[in-house]
Amino acid sequence: MVAAPFFFMMFAVMELGLIFVVDSVLENATQGASRLIRTGRADTENISATDFKTALCSRMGLFADDCESRASIDVRVIPQFRNANPPDPIVDGEMDEDALTYLPGDPGSLVLIRVWYMQPLITPFMSQAMSRLGSGDAVITVATAFRNEPYDE
Repeated sequence: MVAAPFFFMMFAVMELGLIFVVDSVLENATQGASRLIRTGRADTENISATDFKTALCSRMGLFADDCESRASIDVRVIPQFRNANPPDPIVDGEMDEDALTYLPGDPGSLVLIRVWYMQPLITPFMSQAMSRLGSGDAVITVATAFRNEPYDE
């Protein structure tokens, strides 16, 4: 009688731990990949949105294999750091890939990079509590904003 709730709680705790690990790895990968834009390499080497996503996923370590299919990336120039309010691409429980952009900006531009990573959930009831998607996946979101360095084009 006690075993079922105990194992449910153990699996839930392990799954939450996995989500926190993925979040930490994704945060570090986003910071590392954002240097391509911040330093001007994305502009001078003509790095496309696909190349940027590949660079981000290559920094995901253990989670790199599924990253290409699970990650969605939005890179845009913002007018100011405060109150940027870009649109949310999750509409009615679905990721709207058409709402995402890839505009790395010019030297001195303020840039916002947002990454959404869909992490499948296994434990029952966790998807109901943690998911914004109709698929039941947890959405891990990472964002970073910075001013591009004054590189030469």
